[in-house]
Amino acid sequence: QVHLVESGGGLVQPGGSLRLSCVVSGSMFSIYTMAWYRQAPGKQRELVARIGSDGVTVYQDSVKGRFTTSRDNAKNTVYLQMNGLKPEDTALYYCNTFPLGTTAWGQGTQVTVSS
Repeated sequence: QVHLVESGGGLVQPGGSLRLSCVVSGSMFSIYTMAWYRQAPGKQRELVARIGSDGVTVYQDSVKGRFTTSRDNAKNTVYLQMNGLKPEDTALYYCNTFPLGTTAWGQGTQVTVSS
């Protein structure tokens, strides 16, 4: 059974940076396409970025050029480097597989962008 633990969120001023981490339990991590999702208050959860087992990345248009996702298969960890943060990036951020399957959501990590 796969478990997801996100960390690295916090309060940051507009223009600031944060690096999120997601540790994935289980021995099959390296073959998964992993993704970052976020959910802002009153909005549906949305896909932010994904990274394939081959390292190929895809980003939502609103974060292109600002966010970078990467992975370390030796550590079963996926990362989301977020630069140039904007107030509209405020949300609870989660990682999970892409496409979504049966893996339960983790607790997420809160990102708040505010002056």
